[in-house]
Amino acid sequence: MEAITYKPIGVIRTPFTKSEGTPIQPPGGQKVLGTIELELGYEEGLTDLEGFSHIILIYHFHQSHDYSLQVKPFLDSQSRGVFATRAPNRPNPIGLSIVTLEKIKGNRITISNVDNLDGRPLLDIKPYIPGFDPKGQIRIGWIEGKSDQATSKRADERFD
Repeated sequence: MEAITYKPIGVIRTPFTKSEGTPIQPPGGQKVLGTIELELGYEEGLTDLEGFSHIILIYHFHQSHDYSLQVKPFLDSQSRGVFATRAPNRPNPIGLSIVTLEKIKGNRITISNVDNLDGRPLLDIKPYIPGFDPKGQIRIGWIEGKSDQATSKRADERFD
């Protein structure tokens, strides 16, 4: 298979400069503000986005290095398959977060509920639309009963 190359459309700016202590998911970053600095050539693409309360950020884990197919996720002490986790060290270090859209001014987007390291390259933005996501009986595998811990759990050095 051929390699795929992406060019970042901007950068995510946050108060988190190292992974240790960073929220592991957006609920853990409640009220933490960040900014997206979009490259000027993409500003027109923000038209109509202000009507959405939440946006999906797709980004590159820029400080991710090697990966393992078995990892110990932040919410567990047992090794799990990397594809059954949201661990940052992956074969393709791509992440996503659903954050709150606070305001847009020019090419700058203010967001809250931030769980990203400062300087993370942004690959894409999509509006969050709850009606597009599955409804009904949802299974969440090994994380059952642990997902509420994401509001207080912080990253440590395990993926550095």
